[in-house]
Amino acid sequence: MLFLLNDVVFDLDEACPAPSHDVRRFETLSFDYVLEMGCELFAEDPLLHRNDPARARRLAWLIAHRTEGVNAALFAAPDAGCPPELVEPRFCGLPEPIMRQLHARAAHGRLSAVAADKAVWGRMAA
Repeated sequence: MLFLLNDVVFDLDEACPAPSHDVRRFETLSFDYVLEMGCELFAEDPLLHRNDPARARRLAWLIAHRTEGVNAALFAAPDAGCPPELVEPRFCGLPEPIMRQLHARAAHGRLSAVAADKAVWGRMAA
C-alpha cells in the first residue's frame, strides 16, 4: 500500500516499520491518539517526513491501520516548535492510479510540496 504523508510517498507493503512487540502495543491506540501524536510530531518538526523518514513512515503506517480507505495525510504546521493545536491535519483516500503516479514522480525527484499540494490538497490554489 502506498501512503502519501505531506509530500513523501511511503510504500507500507515493505517490512513492518516497527518490531513485532511494538506492533502489539500499537493495536490498542485509537485514531484520536494517533492524530494527536501526529500533530505533536509535526509541531516539533514541520519537516518530519523529510528529516526523520523512519518515524514518519511509522506514523503513516499507524494512520493507514487505524482508518478505512485513507492513504494520504497532510500535517501543516506553521512553525517548528509551535503548539500542536496549530497543526492542521487533513486526510483523504486517493485512487490507486493517482498514488502510483505520485510514487513515480517521487522516484524521479519530481514530487515537491507544491506539486503534492496541487495534485491532492489544493491549499495553494486560492
